[in-house]
Amino acid sequence: MAASIATVVQVETPVDPGAAPYGNFINYYSFNPPENRLNLIPRTLLQDIGYGAERGEAVLLLDVGCNSGDLTLALYRHLQVDQSCGEGAHSRLHVLGCDLDEDLVFRAVQSNPFPENIAFIPLDITQDSTFRTRLQEYLSTFGRSSFDLGVCLAVTMWVHLNHGDTALLELLSRLASLCQHLLLEAQPWKCYRSAARRMRKLGRQDFEHFKTLRIQGDMAEHARHHLESQCGMKLVRCFGSTAWDRTLLLFTRDVGKGVRQP
Repeated sequence: MAASIATVVQVETPVDPGAAPYGNFINYYSFNPPENRLNLIPRTLLQDIGYGAERGEAVLLLDVGCNSGDLTLALYRHLQVDQSCGEGAHSRLHVLGCDLDEDLVFRAVQSNPFPENIAFIPLDITQDSTFRTRLQEYLSTFGRSSFDLGVCLAVTMWVHLNHGDTALLELLSRLASLCQHLLLEAQPWKCYRSAARRMRKLGRQDFEHFKTLRIQGDMAEHARHHLESQCGMKLVRCFGSTAWDRTLLLFTRDVGKGVRQP
């Protein structure tokens, strides 16, 4: 698999979603539907990274920043290559979605048709101690210490804007230490400027760290560099860019390299 970060031309202009200080838009999937990502992610992703049916045991997936759960559910269905794993059927895939917005998580729980395989919990990923404790509680029910796949889509910018450079790097390190593989979508720098502009336009308080961030520019490259140089991971595949010009990158644990705890 190629390890280059490729980009493709943006094919459409997304509508302005308004402002949400933590990315917790109540209508997020009306302007950025799940298909924007799923069209790039192969249905055989789990098999491609070594979790085929012959493995037998449960496959654990963590979705960080799940919002109201629409993409979580769509991704669960998307990865069911075995068509027998439909509505009500048992699946080896188990998903935990988390988001800091309790109202959005409540909506996700209420509309979840797969409660035996998908769980949603309110959780602030910047709170390291609580974050690790809650995730380890979930993992322990499977007798596991890490997730097979972590999914972190359009989340890094919000952590970065609200908590600064250190928090961004700590988030990446934390995810690397908890997941064997990581599917990451880091918003490009132009999204930072747009988010700040929307806040000002609506008369809201500006992001505390926006004007003092030292990590700028190619955010996907910054994430790749940190994950590879500090977290014992390596980039194994680039799935191209979404209609929002955001690159989907797949990382995996680099055998032989340790993972530094954040």
